[in-house]
Amino acid sequence: MRRCRRWSGPLVAAAIVAALAACAGSPAAPLASPARPSTSSATAGGSPQPYRRYTHCGIYEARIGNRYFAAVHPLSDGQGNPPPGWGNPYQAGTMTLLSSTTAIFLDHAGHRVPFRLRPGATRFQHVCS
Repeated sequence: MRRCRRWSGPLVAAAIVAALAACAGSPAAPLASPARPSTSSATAGGSPQPYRRYTHCGIYEARIGNRYFAAVHPLSDGQGNPPPGWGNPYQAGTMTLLSSTTAIFLDHAGHRVPFRLRPGATRFQHVCS
């Protein structure tokens, strides 16, 4: 039977912070926007990665690494803004690749937005100005 050792203390906390920073590509989570797309390197079936969701014109797309995903159910207030309860221009949360073609954005406000891969996409479809 395999036993798990419980780790705690400052060294473990530092290791976790370093691992998250390495996964995100920088100490701060990358911005997810058409002007500055996310370079998050979340892996399929992987753990949640910090992700600042660009929301200024609504929630339509996401870039993860060099791949583009579309929201399964795009969100906006109908006037070119994020829906009520979302930050503007950004919403901090996490992005997790559930498979090679599906991802999910989650945040502390309870938002849950699934995304599907746009095969062959090389840029955002919806560019906010």
